[in-house]
Amino acid sequence: MPDLAHEVVDHRFKALPPDAGGLTVGELAAQRRNLFTGGFTTPVLALSAESVEHNLRLLERYAERHGLAFAPHGKTSMAPQLFDRQIAHGAWGITAAVPHQARVYRAHGVARIFLANEVVDPVALRWLAAELDADPEFRFVCYVDSVRGVELMDEALTAAGARRPVDVVVELGAGDGARTGARTEADCTAVADAVAATRTLRLVGVAGYEGEVPRADGERVRAWLRRLVALAADFDKAGRFAPEAGEIVVSAGGSAWFDAVAEVFAEIPGLSLPVLKLLRSGAYVSHDDGHYRTLTPFNRVPEEGALEPAFRLWAQVVSRPTPEQAFANAGKRDAAHDLHLPEAQVVRDARTGEVRPAEGITVTGLSDQHAWLRTEEGADLEVGDWVGMGLSHPCTSFDKWQLIPLVEADGTVVDYVRTFF
Repeated sequence: MPDLAHEVVDHRFKALPPDAGGLTVGELAAQRRNLFTGGFTTPVLALSAESVEHNLRLLERYAERHGLAFAPHGKTSMAPQLFDRQIAHGAWGITAAVPHQARVYRAHGVARIFLANEVVDPVALRWLAAELDADPEFRFVCYVDSVRGVELMDEALTAAGARRPVDVVVELGAGDGARTGARTEADCTAVADAVAATRTLRLVGVAGYEGEVPRADGERVRAWLRRLVALAADFDKAGRFAPEAGEIVVSAGGSAWFDAVAEVFAEIPGLSLPVLKLLRSGAYVSHDDGHYRTLTPFNRVPEEGALEPAFRLWAQVVSRPTPEQAFANAGKRDAAHDLHLPEAQVVRDARTGEVRPAEGITVTGLSDQHAWLRTEEGADLEVGDWVGMGLSHPCTSFDKWQLIPLVEADGTVVDYVRTFF
């Protein structure tokens, strides 16, 4: 497993101090430099050390309280250091979306992977077969949602000489016009029958993604989740699940409806095997200041706690051409912008180091390397000031940065989070 602390700091990593070139990441972290005075260049993305820890603990307690196993979606961060911390905080494993992500996980020692997609690429399946055969402790589960997909998987795994069967779950689609998944219970049954006809696949459960329910609201999401639970019960009654697996996997849960998942999964009846109720929410680790701030289920169940946004993008004002306008040196290359523009939150005064609220300052647009700032009358902002911005959403924030400072509230950088997109 690679030791990320021994990676050498150089020009590949945006914003890191130029005078740190040649140091290892571990050596630089040990210096505990200050984000503002320690030689970092702007723009620089930071993660709050305190908020990340708070969020990890909150979801750990939530899953325990509701009897859920937890495989957070790793596509959010693609950061093995965060995977390690998620697993240390009780995660069963890590969810992937595509085979490349699973390869990253395995390279960094992840022992359990849930791949929330059908895998039909023969090259990827050959790699998977070799990985399963080489490590009896490696647990892998992925979707199947079509008879043709099952045929392709069987052909590739047979050609690869796979000795261990690949565990699969039938994906129930979230409705007409939704994303992937078999659309009806009859379609799901046909897929399950196709799996049973192979020697290379083993049916261990059912799964899906409630975030794709058309016109999603609490009632529609719960209705679909009850269909998923009923499908599991029907398959179990018909003896479709492999008893040697020792458990039945029932999985759902993005970052917007995990309260509904917890509620409906609590209704799962007694089945012939223990049930692994697997939640897959991933955005919680950093949360955000836009999309998930609005959608998080904790808004509906505030007594369960609250996530904290952990990202802050710091950019420097490089132009103040008019009293109504300013430009900072962070743009589309640095900030998430697919759902919402960044939110100006605080200003760090270049003269005094004082941090104050970004009153009267609004991000109105992004160019490749500039943030367009509208400044109202009386807004206190000048060239050289640093503007701290909240971001939305996590997946397209992490992927723009290969090495992200993990920063304590006083500005001390205590570690660096390496991403692999």
